[in-house]
Amino acid sequence: MLAIILPLVSFADTPNTPCTADSGKICNPITINNLPDFVKTILEGVIKIGIPVIALALIYTGFLFVAARGNAEKLTKAKSALLYTVIGAAVLLGSWAIAILISETVLAL
Repeated sequence: MLAIILPLVSFADTPNTPCTADSGKICNPITINNLPDFVKTILEGVIKIGIPVIALALIYTGFLFVAARGNAEKLTKAKSALLYTVIGAAVLLGSWAIAILISETVLAL
């Protein structure tokens, strides 16, 4: 009985009523109504987190180069860390560029 009544009660909503904190309803914190804007918002969040991580990775890579002091094995490790950092940055910024490209193409249709 609960499996039948609970969805009816939880989905009961009068149309065109604003959702406020005083209304006693659980409000959607994401005010996005379409998929391209949702993807854009998610990617903006990833970019805001990813750019400082890339900066820290570059600083760490520089530290590895300084700490290597000519040791061939440590230099190889530092070079591979730099390569992976650059690849990660390219993937992060490339995903943003591809999302913008797809969004503009879909909106142009």
